Amino acid sequence: MRTFTLTLSCPQRPGIVHAVTAFLFGHGCDIVEHQQFDDPVRGTLFLRTAFVSAGDANAVALSEAFTRVAEEFGMSFSLTDDRPVRALVMVSRMGHCLNDLIFRWRAGSLGAELVAVVSNHEDLRPMAEAAGLPYVHVPVTPDTKPQAEQRLLELVDEHRADLVVLARYMQVLSDGLCRRLHGRAINIHHSFLPGFTGAKPYHQAYDRGVKLVGATAHYVTPELDEGPIIEQEVIRIDHTFDPRSLSTVGRDAEALALSRAVRWHCERRVLLNDRSTVVFR
Repeated sequence: MRTFTLTLSCPQRPGIVHAVTAFLFGHGCDIVEHQQFDDPVRGTLFLRTAFVSAGDANAVALSEAFTRVAEEFGMSFSLTDDRPVRALVMVSRMGHCLNDLIFRWRAGSLGAELVAVVSNHEDLRPMAEAAGLPYVHVPVTPDTKPQAEQRLLELVDEHRADLVVLARYMQVLSDGLCRRLHGRAINIHHSFLPGFTGAKPYHQAYDRGVKLVGATAHYVTPELDEGPIIEQEVIRIDHTFDPRSLSTVGRDAEALALSRAVRWHCERRVLLNDRSTVVFR
């Protein structure tokens, strides 16, 4: 039995779900999970259906056959099989997110197959290589940034990566690269209310007496840290937390939010909704 996942979005109108289920029944498929969301504000239906097939069906053939249904209803859709998503991870010097991703990958709970680690520094090479992952050092300077980004795209192709995970990669991607990776690059960053910028956000948080420490995982877009949000984690703290303990709590929040976002993306549970997302749990 092979498992497939169909995700789609289209303008709301009667008959959409009937058309999907009739198509699957007609191709000898059995639905094992179905979720949908009708967005009344945008007038759009979002749908995720997981199904199995006991025959010799494959994702390419099913996608081609489903195109007729999609055209009738104006659907944007994706139909994939159960092969794991291949993820390339980018890091700088902080290793807490990479360490968490490696642990979950090796435990089989990440939902992704890690294929390589790329970094603008050498600091985390031992961590990656201890896990059996190729580690590629790609230095970045203002003068070499275009060449570094071209090298990244070459590595994405070389490792057949479906997803790029910025696990505290402390470089801003160019607008062109963001567009090339649209919908398949996830970033994690600290987020506070109010937000703090600069090199020492947790010291600023301490100075302002924050009561919540948070992190946000989102898709990468040319607008810095304003991409569609996939997941957020918030941890309540109090006046007893100094900058060091705030940083520790913040790292926990970052690792949790990022791993959930990666898993949900790889399980095809995240659908883009304009500048927002629909996340089927």
